[in-house]
Amino acid sequence: MATPGKAARNTRSSGDAALLTSRDNRWLKEFRIALRGGLPTENGFVGVEGPRLVEEALRSGCRIQAVLFSESGERHHERLAPLIDPAEMAFPILRTTDRLFEGLADTEHPQGVAALVHPRETSFDDLVRTPASACSPLLVVLAGVQDPGNVGTILRTAAAFGATGAATAASGISGTAGPFSPKALRASAGAALHLPILAGMSLSILLAQLKIAGVRTLASSVHDSRDSAQPLLAPWELDWCQPVALLVGNEGAGLPEEVERSADARIRIPMATGVESLNAAAAAAVLFYEAARQRNSVPAPHIQVSAGFERPKKS
Repeated sequence: MATPGKAARNTRSSGDAALLTSRDNRWLKEFRIALRGGLPTENGFVGVEGPRLVEEALRSGCRIQAVLFSESGERHHERLAPLIDPAEMAFPILRTTDRLFEGLADTEHPQGVAALVHPRETSFDDLVRTPASACSPLLVVLAGVQDPGNVGTILRTAAAFGATGAATAASGISGTAGPFSPKALRASAGAALHLPILAGMSLSILLAQLKIAGVRTLASSVHDSRDSAQPLLAPWELDWCQPVALLVGNEGAGLPEEVERSADARIRIPMATGVESLNAAAAAAVLFYEAARQRNSVPAPHIQVSAGFERPKKS
């Protein structure tokens, strides 16, 4: 499909752009699919809405197809001008009416600015590569996390505590919400556009490849330790400084038992009596905080990681 509105590519100021006034305009259809429809466009672009998310998209290095302002949204142009006005930026700046913008927006009270952005493409090799800023890969695997708000919050938390990548996969009959849907992107505060994410791979294939790559898997468990011969470990009993992938399961059912059994370690957060479990996003925050604490501290020279995954107990 031809890119909508090629002539608009020569427009560098939203104030100079012709006002799009038809609901059937091809650009507005693209934005409607990506925002209100929550689906990638035919060319793989997703929608981000609001000045903060648009700014994150522009800073992410991802390819931008277009930026759209409503009439009232023009107030955000000054904030975004350093990122959208340079002549070398090869995407159009579009304008439409407030009424038409409300018809394509996903939020209840739209702020009048949106963008079409192509998420970075991530291969498995990209996922397990150690960035220069990290001691080893620290990954999160979302397996059957169905709520897009939880998906986005987990990705935001993981990125905040130094995760180097993420993957999403179905778990049994439970699919994982898309990390680039409008709700997930809002919940991630744009972190999903900066973090390498491998989406949609089969969970069994992903786990097999992680094993081959030497990445240890940690299963966050909601099951009782009596259900498995493998003990439940507290977050601080594990070594987060080696290549690891934290597996986060479905909000209600958790990870399938066969996935827990095949993991290198099962992990559970000790809690007060009477509290059954934490929300998946809250649990991920606790676990990644411990990962950041270990990875940001200088390890004591006398501590040796045992042959498996567990840290030796203090006497």
